[in-house]
Amino acid sequence: MELKLYLEEKKRIVEDFLAEYFKKGIRPDVLGDAMKYSVFAGGKRLRPVLCIAAYEACGGNGQDILPQAGALELIHTYSLIHDDLPAMDDDDLRRGKPTNHKVYGEAVAILAGDGLLTEAFRMFSSSSRISATALLAGIRELSAAAGLYGMVAGQAMDIISEGKVPQIDTLEFIHRNKTAALIRASLMIGGILTETDERTLQALKHYGEGIGLAFQVVDDILDVTGTTEELGKTKGADDSRGKMTYPALYGIERSRVIAADLITTALDAIQPMGEEKAFRLKEIANYLTRRTN
Repeated sequence: MELKLYLEEKKRIVEDFLAEYFKKGIRPDVLGDAMKYSVFAGGKRLRPVLCIAAYEACGGNGQDILPQAGALELIHTYSLIHDDLPAMDDDDLRRGKPTNHKVYGEAVAILAGDGLLTEAFRMFSSSSRISATALLAGIRELSAAAGLYGMVAGQAMDIISEGKVPQIDTLEFIHRNKTAALIRASLMIGGILTETDERTLQALKHYGEGIGLAFQVVDDILDVTGTTEELGKTKGADDSRGKMTYPALYGIERSRVIAADLITTALDAIQPMGEEKAFRLKEIANYLTRRTN
């Protein structure tokens, strides 16, 4: 199956799972509406797809881990709702639609994000197909990547660094934690849930770090070179807020070279897995550098 069809198929099964999961009512209605508004606003479903791809590369059937893959999307969505708030990045547009707080107000948007973050762990732990030991290890990996040792730390540094002179160590801290940590965890969780060997887990870890950073470098470039329509969010928002980005520090062309080097490093990391296992992961890595949104 070609990569485009593979990505579409995995995205579809994740979305079908989430649609079924959220059929049950949430009270008050406005809270449920706000949560579903952002969950079903679109997006590539990259993190759950990467989790499934890693799980399948380690010999599993992707259908078996839909609760865990879906939980990754809930956490990603919560982070977008909170990032867009006036106290954070103050964005009006996300995935081509008004941001959550623009539709439901700041208070409900905050609570919708809180609800998604908390529900993610209930969703993740709801499985009869994965051993309790593997689920616990997966939850530990996920909570570290989403919290103080990952996404939350990256967002905090991003906020306090606005308007300051870009520095390499600060820039890398922001991107390694705010973006790459959850992408890395998505891949590692795929391996953890199959209870694969440590060598494979380390390969997935380094691959995830490489493509996670490359994804953010490309995102930074697209914020400069893309259009609002292509991006689904306001073009040039990073520059207008004085964000630390790769183009701000290195320029566009050097940033493109950095992204390509990161992908090469990621591909090297999964070489020990063998061509058959790593085939799909290699395709996804190369796709990430060619994306336009």
